[in-house]
Amino acid sequence: MEVRGLKTTVVGSYPKIPDPPAPGRWRTSVEKLQRGEISPADMHRVEEEVTEEVLREQADAGVEVPTDGQIRWEDGLTYFARGLTGFTINGLQRYFDTNVYYRQPVASAEVAWRAPISAADYTFAAAHSPRPVKPVVTGPFTLAVLSRDEFYGNPDQFVMALAGALNRELRALVQAGAPLIQVDEPGLLVHRDRFPLFRRAMDALWDGITARRALYTYFGHVEGVYPAILDLPVDILGLDFVAGHRNWEILRRAPFTKELGLGILDARNTRVETPEEVAAACRKGAELVPAASLHVGPSAGLEFLPRRVARKKLEALVAGVRRAKEGAA
Repeated sequence: MEVRGLKTTVVGSYPKIPDPPAPGRWRTSVEKLQRGEISPADMHRVEEEVTEEVLREQADAGVEVPTDGQIRWEDGLTYFARGLTGFTINGLQRYFDTNVYYRQPVASAEVAWRAPISAADYTFAAAHSPRPVKPVVTGPFTLAVLSRDEFYGNPDQFVMALAGALNRELRALVQAGAPLIQVDEPGLLVHRDRFPLFRRAMDALWDGITARRALYTYFGHVEGVYPAILDLPVDILGLDFVAGHRNWEILRRAPFTKELGLGILDARNTRVETPEEVAAACRKGAELVPAASLHVGPSAGLEFLPRRVARKKLEALVAGVRRAKEGAA
């Protein structure tokens, strides 16, 4: 079994808070901003400093395709909802079945794109990372199902409006030079029955996008949408093999024709996997797709782990991938 082409990556977020006793500049600065003690420009500088830190940590761990850690994101939805017209931001809601909360966007007018939301963040990260960086965008389906619609009154129209608006954002990222763009759609696994709408939204979202396309789901398995999900216009499908452990058996039911984002590090548990466990999962993944088509990483974003744990998990990931490659040499 050939496993020498494996690549390491992350799903998106990374812990903003440093290990003790280092000062938590990001959290302290957020509190100061809320009290009016610093300006938004001051906060922006802190976010840039923390972004550089997490880019460095991912590179030092050996991750081949990092992200900017989503340091500027308040949560998985608000960052893009604030950047689009038509949304107001409401109170806190639980994010899926996690102990994490997000401020719920409310569509109170027509949703539209007005200017790049994340392109400047990508440009900054690309300039400060020794490795190629991939930008991450919240997908239109997930943004719709976790928001409240007070304008459209029709779920299909709401999702498709968001798909058209976020297509403009993807085009801006291509214009900024992003060779690979990741879109997050965990909402699909909660609403599998709406896959026909999801498919239409993906066609509109990726229309005209010349960068390589990655679609990531997490917090569950793809029962009920596999193998239909293989028809989506993307190059890489990222799946969670921790919360979605059944994906191992589901993917054996039909040939997997995309590149596979193999989410094997548990992003919701502080236990650090061993290199041997990672290597074994890589070999198992190489039974599903050619190793050159495997992108090995966490099951979801790492933000809510202690930073030392996130770092150790990535080190174990890289060591395990190396062990799998050496075992095949």
